[in-house]
Amino acid sequence: MKDVFELTNERKIIAIPMGDAAGIGPEITVKSLSKEEIYGMCSPLVVGDADVIKKAIEVTGVALNVNIVSAPQEGKYEFGTVDVLDMNNIDIDALQPGEVQAQCGQAAFEFIKKSVELAMDGKVAALATTPINKESLKAANVPYIGHTEMLEDLGGAPDPLTMFQVNGMRIFFLTRHVSLKEAISQMTKERVRDYLNRCDLALQRLGVENRKLAVAGLNPHSGEGGLFGMEEVNEIGPGIEAAKKDGIDAYGPVPADSVFFQALNGKYDAVLSLYHDQGHIAAKMTDFHRTISITNGLPFLRTSVDHGTAFDIAWKNIAASVSMEECIKLAAEYAPKFTRESL
Repeated sequence: MKDVFELTNERKIIAIPMGDAAGIGPEITVKSLSKEEIYGMCSPLVVGDADVIKKAIEVTGVALNVNIVSAPQEGKYEFGTVDVLDMNNIDIDALQPGEVQAQCGQAAFEFIKKSVELAMDGKVAALATTPINKESLKAANVPYIGHTEMLEDLGGAPDPLTMFQVNGMRIFFLTRHVSLKEAISQMTKERVRDYLNRCDLALQRLGVENRKLAVAGLNPHSGEGGLFGMEEVNEIGPGIEAAKKDGIDAYGPVPADSVFFQALNGKYDAVLSLYHDQGHIAAKMTDFHRTISITNGLPFLRTSVDHGTAFDIAWKNIAASVSMEECIKLAAEYAPKFTRESL
C-alpha cells in the first residue's frame, strides 16, 4: 500500500461492487445513483456487468445513462450518468431473477475482488458493497461464505472488526455468530480489553476525536454487583479497567437497557455490544433501513448495507434503496478522514 493516498477529484471515488445479479443489488444501485445528492458527496463507480445495470435501469425506470469505463479515471461522475467498470461476466439471457445461480455467485466474487484491487492500489477511496448470496457463492465453488471472509483474505487483514452506525450511533461487537452460551464464554477480561483497544483504533482511523467508549452490560442492571450474575464482576469490569490503563476512555459496564439510548443522544461515541443480537436489536429498532455496517481493520474503508439479496422481490421494482443510499453516503463521509494503513 502506498503511504500517500490522493485523488485529484475532490469528491472521493467510491467503488460499488454490484453484488448478486439475481438479487436486488443492481436495482438498489441504480435507484441510489438516481439521487442527485449522492453526486454532491462522492464520485460513485459501479463495478459490475453493464448489461445487468442497463436491465436494472429499464426495470426501475430511473433516468440514467450508462458510461462504460475500463479504469476509475475514465468516469464522468456526473448526475444522470452511471459509470460502470464493466466486468462483462454475466450472460444476461441466462440470468434468472430471484434464483441461485453459479454465474451470479462467481461474478459477485469477481466484482468484489476487482473493487478490493482498486482500493489496495489507491484508485478508489472506499467500497460500498451490495448484497451477495451464500448459496450462489457455494454453487460457483467460491471458497468464502460472505463479504467479511473475502475481505479478510483479499485485504490480508485477520479478524476484521464490525461496526454498525445508525443516526450517529456506533456499535461494535465483542462476539458475532455464535450461540449465546458460547458468546458468554468468550467475554473474558482479556478479550474486552483487546476489543476496546481495537475499537478505539478503528474510531481513530475514521477520524473520530476524543473517543468515549461504553461497554454494554450483560446481565440485568449490569449484574447489580453480583446479585444477578458475576460476569460483570469477574471479567467485563476488569477488562474495562485494564483498557483504561492502556489509555482508552472507556466506561461501564453500562446497563444495556440504557447505554444505547445514551449513545444515540451523544453521551458516548460508540458502544461495545457483548453479543450479536444485543447490538443488532438496538441499531435496527432505531432505524432498520439506515443501519449501515462498516468493516474495520482492513487496509481500506468498506461500508455495507445490512440486508440480503431479497430474491423474493428481486427484479420487481419493489426494493427500497434507502440502505444503499446511506451506505454510499457513509463511505463518502468517512473517506476524506480515513487513515489508510501501509502494507
